[in-house]
Amino acid sequence: MATPEQLTQIANLTTPAWLEKGDNAWQLTAASFVALQSIPGLCVLYGGLVKKKWAINSMFMCFYAFAMVLVCWVIWAYKVSFGEYMLPFAGRPGPVLTMDSVILQSNLPSAGVMQNFPQATMIYFQFVFAAITLVLIAGAYLARMNFTAWMIFVPLWLTFSYCVGAYSLWGGGFLFKMGVIDYSGGYVIHLSSGTAGFAGAWWIGPRLKHDRENFQPNNVVLMMVGAGILWIGWNGFNGGDPYAASPDAGVAVLNTNITTAVSLLCWTAMDVIFYRKPSIIGAINGMITGLVAITPAAGVITGWGAIIFGVCSGTIPWISMNIAGKKLRLFTHHVDDTLGITHTHMVAGALGGFLVGLFATTEGCLAFGLTNPGGAIDGNGKQVWLQIVGALFIIGWNLVWTSLIMMFIKYVLRVPLRMSEEEMLIGDDAIHGEEAYCFFDHVDGLEPSMSVEHRALERLARIHAGNDHKGHQTILESQDVEQGIATDAFPGNPLKKEEKNGEPQEIKMD
Repeated sequence: MATPEQLTQIANLTTPAWLEKGDNAWQLTAASFVALQSIPGLCVLYGGLVKKKWAINSMFMCFYAFAMVLVCWVIWAYKVSFGEYMLPFAGRPGPVLTMDSVILQSNLPSAGVMQNFPQATMIYFQFVFAAITLVLIAGAYLARMNFTAWMIFVPLWLTFSYCVGAYSLWGGGFLFKMGVIDYSGGYVIHLSSGTAGFAGAWWIGPRLKHDRENFQPNNVVLMMVGAGILWIGWNGFNGGDPYAASPDAGVAVLNTNITTAVSLLCWTAMDVIFYRKPSIIGAINGMITGLVAITPAAGVITGWGAIIFGVCSGTIPWISMNIAGKKLRLFTHHVDDTLGITHTHMVAGALGGFLVGLFATTEGCLAFGLTNPGGAIDGNGKQVWLQIVGALFIIGWNLVWTSLIMMFIKYVLRVPLRMSEEEMLIGDDAIHGEEAYCFFDHVDGLEPSMSVEHRALERLARIHAGNDHKGHQTILESQDVEQGIATDAFPGNPLKKEEKNGEPQEIKMD
């Protein structure tokens, strides 16, 4: 029988006084939403958006990054991002793998705040944000980055780039203390991933010429599934950052959807005006830029502000992608950003961070737990400059460290950043020994004998003769049977010849 002291200890662990079950439930739900944005959201979005020969490689880059980030996160990276002070831009590294480090009340020591749920919940919630940042970066490197180089890049960039931005802005670092606002990752996640995508694409080099000229999506329906998961998953992305099931969480979710809808419509309008046709891929880009732009401001602006954000995010990144991205030599010859991460995340992230300096409200900041007296519309013009300083730090840090990591992989470790030309020509089968959409299994040792094959041919001929009221003679070729596509033998065969006006007609298949 347990002693009174043991019973008290058990009670303190199962229902501690600091635990708010609603907050804990919402935080775990929000974290799961964000995890689904990566796996499977961006996996299937990328897999459908690229050419068929790159579907597996694109999804695998996402899948690998998600797993690797988690292992690094719990061994050292979480504490670099949210641990005790070590430097103005980094916490002291260390593991979070003991029971004491995960079951007690969540605490961000450098920021001086605590949450009403266990540390384990905070660790997982922050992990899914770190993971999606690496998954976003992958979008700029698709269709030519050496997979081994990517395997090395992920833990290095997480440690030296992501963790620094997270600690500086969220964990209690110098930008946090200056008062830079980044509600849910406009700078930490999107500006950093867009900048890393830009810099890394320059180091890796462009895709093959014919891949750049013809990069049609292989599965638009699959792409739309990923886009839908991304949009709805953003309710957890922005709604989870008050660290509570609070009124401000509801404001963040509503504003997120308003901006996204307006941005999608504006991007579509731009496509119609300039290209005379609405594009589903364009609409997805508009959706993404809206989600990115509202992220640094979601819970601190009004609904009217969210509409303004949407108009800006649906037009300015459109100009960046469709004019600058197609005309500037920098993008046409040097920086081949496969999925346009530079435009949808770097440009849109910087735009959203700047706009929050203009449109942040005093009430929204208070509801989020900030002491900032709003933005320029509330008379605090200083906030605009603070946002610019934060953006410049994130851009500069990521340009330098992404380049250093790429040089380390290439020149120190001697691992090529690019696939060989042969691998780029072949794609998934050369890199992973697999192909997307495999409909046939070829199993050795099950080929029928000649006698069995002959009997099968005779039986099929008799069946066909009984169904052929016109009495046509059917000739079966054994190789056609082996392939399952006998030309005339099977009624309903998709390759069967039909007659039209007395003449045989071939039915063409896509």
